[in-house]
Amino acid sequence: MEVKPEIKGPTKTELAAAIGGTDVLWDGIVDAIGKKFQPLAPEWKPSKLTFGWLHLLKHKKRVLLYLFPDGGRLMVSIVLGERAVALALNSGLPEAIKKLIAEARPYVEGRGIRFPVQSAADIATVSTLVDIKTTQE
Repeated sequence: MEVKPEIKGPTKTELAAAIGGTDVLWDGIVDAIGKKFQPLAPEWKPSKLTFGWLHLLKHKKRVLLYLFPDGGRLMVSIVLGERAVALALNSGLPEAIKKLIAEARPYVEGRGIRFPVQSAADIATVSTLVDIKTTQE
């Protein structure tokens, strides 16, 4: 059986340079999700995005969300199944997020949205989206 080499990902310095001053928000998202989902398994994946890396936050092999730098901003990407889409659209999420979800193209794996994280309030939005994504029927 072939063992895959461990992917190290970018250094903290490279990441900080890529996300500008939003490293506090990055850490805030990881901490907020980590408090709810143990064990949280962060993983770096090579990407064709400008930065060259995606940071996955996984719980029990399930990808909860993706974090990545984009032009000095911190971006979040999350995929919601149709049940989670219905819950999200009827939730207290910000209208801008609901609009992204409603306009996202549906695929077999769900509807994917991306948005910038610009403040501590956005951390709460990300946390709510993950809660909705993982809500059991």
